[in-house]
Amino acid sequence: MARWEPGARERMVLAAVDLFTEQGYDATTVAQIAERAGVTKSTFFRHFPDKRDVLVAGQETLSQLLTEGIAEAPETASPLDAVAAGLERASNAMGQLNRELGPRLKAAIAASAELQERDALKSVGLAAAMTGALVARGVPDFTAHLAAEMGVLAFKRGYADWLEADRDTAGGLAPYTATALENLRAASASLG
Repeated sequence: MARWEPGARERMVLAAVDLFTEQGYDATTVAQIAERAGVTKSTFFRHFPDKRDVLVAGQETLSQLLTEGIAEAPETASPLDAVAAGLERASNAMGQLNRELGPRLKAAIAASAELQERDALKSVGLAAAMTGALVARGVPDFTAHLAAEMGVLAFKRGYADWLEADRDTAGGLAPYTATALENLRAASASLG
């Protein structure tokens, strides 16, 4: 096993998702993930505290991209326009690997209550990060929280639509999250 081979983190994520899909989350061990990824168990634990955290490996980066996009939005941007800037930045960073992993990840999460719980916590974390970025822009807390929750919904919906789109014509994720946010904005306006 190559200890310091590049791409170890990505290989471990791929190995974990494949194993979770093949044999279930509960039946998969860290040793199996490490073996399939071609790393040692100690390498695994340098990257992840446990096997559950493999599936949220990019959450910190995603939160950072969302908050940077919000912070860099024009000063005159509305809260939802700032969220749109965050979604655009994060969506533009998502590539083909994210698209390929999506269906397998969705299946693994659907089959495990523990992973469903962790996925829900991921959404809470993303909303909290966006709320903090909006509050830092001077948006009142309640408004910031609502805009951030809409951002999380738009990201999830856009990502789901992107995964379902034709691979040859789908393009990147950004148009899908932008459309989802616009649809949410219109839906919220119709609530009266």
